[in-house]
Amino acid sequence: MCLPQWRRWIRPLVFTLYIGLVLTALPLCVIELNKKGSPASVQAWFIAGLFVMVTLPVSLWAILAHLINYTNPGLQRYIIRILWMVPIYSLNAWFALRFPKQSIYLDTMRECYEAYVIHNFMMYLLCYLRSSYPDLEFMLEQRDPVKHLFPICCMPPWPMGRPFLDRCKHGVLQYSVIRPITTVITLICELLGVYGEGDFLRFDSAFPYILFVNNMSQVWAMYCLILFYKCCRRELSPMRPVSKFLCVKFVVFLSFWQSIAIAILAASGVIGRVEAWKLEDPKSVARALQDFAICLEMFLAALAHYFSFSHKPYIDPGAPSQNCCRSFLSMWDVSDVGQDFVEHINHVSNSVRSTLPSRRSGASGGGDGASPRRSERRPLLEAAGEDFEPAGGASSGASSAEAGMLAAVPIDPCVEAAEADFDAEAGSDAGTHRGGKWVVNA
Repeated sequence: MCLPQWRRWIRPLVFTLYIGLVLTALPLCVIELNKKGSPASVQAWFIAGLFVMVTLPVSLWAILAHLINYTNPGLQRYIIRILWMVPIYSLNAWFALRFPKQSIYLDTMRECYEAYVIHNFMMYLLCYLRSSYPDLEFMLEQRDPVKHLFPICCMPPWPMGRPFLDRCKHGVLQYSVIRPITTVITLICELLGVYGEGDFLRFDSAFPYILFVNNMSQVWAMYCLILFYKCCRRELSPMRPVSKFLCVKFVVFLSFWQSIAIAILAASGVIGRVEAWKLEDPKSVARALQDFAICLEMFLAALAHYFSFSHKPYIDPGAPSQNCCRSFLSMWDVSDVGQDFVEHINHVSNSVRSTLPSRRSGASGGGDGASPRRSERRPLLEAAGEDFEPAGGASSGASSAEAGMLAAVPIDPCVEAAEADFDAEAGSDAGTHRGGKWVVNA
């Protein structure tokens, strides 16, 4: 085993290193504060730094607690990614406050992680439901459709079951795709000098258009999350979802709308240039106020995250001991994010194709004018009767078709992890359970 007994010394080691870092950084911050002629903004930076120094231990303690009790990797990897949001936000805002000219680049990097957190929160909820209710899609199909909320309450409800889950999931994931794209566009426009941050009515700049796209994308992601919770709140109740929803809303959505409110105040002249801060214009002052507020707010967010995403439900003394290296590597493994991204792109492309009018009429090579796609639609019992053969004479065509169908069905990582745990408990002598089937070992 890699580094045996690592659970006993990992927390003392991390906090010893952190205390050493604080004892080194704090005197340097005091020296910077007492420099002759330093602007008043350095005082704000110093105060924000004190909040950052007490925020990081709370978040690190919560993350290490999950690593030490890493008994459910399928769920806890999403929790750990969400918990990293607070230290990343606070450190990012603190550095942006110290280096105001580079703050726009630091802020855009923070926004990318914001989209990453939304993605992981949605996948965390789905993974919990699918591991607790393997027949989740079928169970939802038996329910009455969920009515839309205001202001689109007049729209027809979405079909229940798999279509409902897919629309909620991809409605949230679209923000995880759009936000990094608009972030890259923001950086390019800033380098070209055409971004115009804070100029809401300058339509020859990129700022109002990027802001509109981000707003619409975020509002739709938030709506899909709320609709998903409205449908599944009874199944989610054991995990106490309300506090988790509020934590994500507070850090991600509230901070976003807070930045817009501060930018509006700066554009309307309520926030003016502060000479003592030695910043160039009201826009820089507004950006500094946003970063300062985030440093203070993240301390409260760290406390809320610690109790909302607690490690206590995962404490299991009887669970097999996890490898230290495997636990840390699992925390940084983001291969599932790439798979979700590809799945979302395929979902969007398939949706676009299904809405476009067909440009082909009639079947190629057929005299009855029927579409090949239409001719493939047969009753399920009829198709099953034609494909069935005795065990001794199964056709190779049917076998290859079945293999192709099974290969095309994506395997949910949560279900796959649950099956792996089931195999480990049941033993490998009798057989293996894969993709919903038992495979008997020879």
